[in-house]
Amino acid sequence: MEIRTLGATGLPATPIGLGLAAVGRPGYINVGRERDLGEDRSVRAMRDRTWALVDAAREAGIRYADVARSYGLAELFLGTWLEARGVQPGGLTVGSKWGYTYTANWQVGAEVNEVKDHSLATLRRQVDESRALLGPWLRLYQVHSATLESGILADTGVLRELARLREEGLAIGLTVSGPRQADAIRAALRVRLDGENPFQSVQATWNVLEPSAGPALEEAHRAGWDIIVKEALANGRLAGPWQGSAGAVLDRLTRARGDAFSPDALAIAAVLAQSWADVVLSGAVTPDQLRSNLRALEVRLEPAELEALALLAMPPQAYWEERSELAWT
Repeated sequence: MEIRTLGATGLPATPIGLGLAAVGRPGYINVGRERDLGEDRSVRAMRDRTWALVDAAREAGIRYADVARSYGLAELFLGTWLEARGVQPGGLTVGSKWGYTYTANWQVGAEVNEVKDHSLATLRRQVDESRALLGPWLRLYQVHSATLESGILADTGVLRELARLREEGLAIGLTVSGPRQADAIRAALRVRLDGENPFQSVQATWNVLEPSAGPALEEAHRAGWDIIVKEALANGRLAGPWQGSAGAVLDRLTRARGDAFSPDALAIAAVLAQSWADVVLSGAVTPDQLRSNLRALEVRLEPAELEALALLAMPPQAYWEERSELAWT
């Protein structure tokens, strides 16, 4: 797989990276989770699953992994795997995030799974925790779900601390979520601290159901930022089985290609077709799912196929309301 040097951060990465949101904790919102994971959600079972998944990613040539403080034990699972496999710093670029704290206590169906706090105290605590678990492999540290409402983009204390971490060698980015992703990206592009913008990277949701952040991501790309795309399969809603127009269109396009590729590969290929996309995260929970996702690298969508997929776009508010209703299972 192609190893590319990302723009503003200069970090090595691959077009498809591995996100560990779905395997670092026993409960998450991905559709089909019960089928994929089964009943054993013990710490050992989830660690073994994570290790098998990262082994498969390494074998496939993936060189970017994404975790967060709120992804249960994902940082621990990845950090111990890196040490056990003897991966040299630089052999895998690791991005993590701060700003949410995992609170489900390893329970599925907890009333509250994570708590958001973008305070300076949380940043200082969580960066130390991330560094302790990920050591020299941690290269990119991101604000987790920065929004206009949280006020973080105007918090001078937090911005100065991020700038200090950047001076120490960490690349600094932010992730965005929700129907106002584009607004948050553009506001982040305008941030200045002593004349400089501390951010170098943005991670956003973009898929054929929710492409509204695309123009803002193009602006960030032109500004030199690294662009990482999450939720390319809409939390499993584009991976099947489906109902409604999205499933029908993906099934039709898949059959037209003689079933050479599965629908998830076509959905990810639609993201890779965006000129501004540097890294697209696979959220697979099994090695077979990961290998299926990676077939996207072999797909070159025709203009008519891209037009058909573009018709699936939902109003952002409707998309995010539907996502908010997905159960943690």
